[in-house]
Amino acid sequence: MKIPRVPHSWSVSPKRAITIQQDLAPRVITRGSIARPRLLAGVDMALSPDQSECIGGVVVWDVKAREVVERHLVRRTLRFPYVPGLLSFREAPAVLAALRKLKSTPHAFLFDGQGLAHPRRFGLACHVGLLIDRPSIGCAKSLLIGNHEPLDNRAGSTAPLLHKEKRIGMAVRTRDNVKPVYVSVGHRLSLDAAVRITLNACNGRRLPEPTRLADQLVSRNRASDV
Repeated sequence: MKIPRVPHSWSVSPKRAITIQQDLAPRVITRGSIARPRLLAGVDMALSPDQSECIGGVVVWDVKAREVVERHLVRRTLRFPYVPGLLSFREAPAVLAALRKLKSTPHAFLFDGQGLAHPRRFGLACHVGLLIDRPSIGCAKSLLIGNHEPLDNRAGSTAPLLHKEKRIGMAVRTRDNVKPVYVSVGHRLSLDAAVRITLNACNGRRLPEPTRLADQLVSRNRASDV
């Protein structure tokens, strides 16, 4: 997969990183839909046991055939400290390196992380989605910011995720009687489209199948050479 040159350095100070987020956030496109997305890429990251490397993984899943098309794994040395809200500066270099290995062109990318549901409306799904200029979704297992009303226990139930009186995402029950996931726009999709794609990809599980498989991929390889 060909990815344009990144327009900024990853080796910056936290203060500069915040400025970069603020400069890029207005470029995120929060509209768009995909009628019948067939290839979905799940993206996840993990740290090596000694915390010196980030492991980025991508799994492309065929929605119709219900099978994996390709998977890739890359390690990159960590060059940015842990700062809440700035995780893309730690994780994105490995993620982009993994995406560059793709031979197929997924219709959408699902990230195990935040999109607009971020203090500066620029989580990992927005940052990488903007850089690759592809439809992207943040599907997080935990809440970073915002609040929502209680959801019905049935799969498919949703509740708007609000922050400072603005809708930044959606709490989504993907399976009966399990904890919701938090879906937000990454790039080039409306929130309704992002929720619909996420639900269609869950395959009877709590997490979308592409990100679930990506999580397994990076977890299995944390302590091994890639």
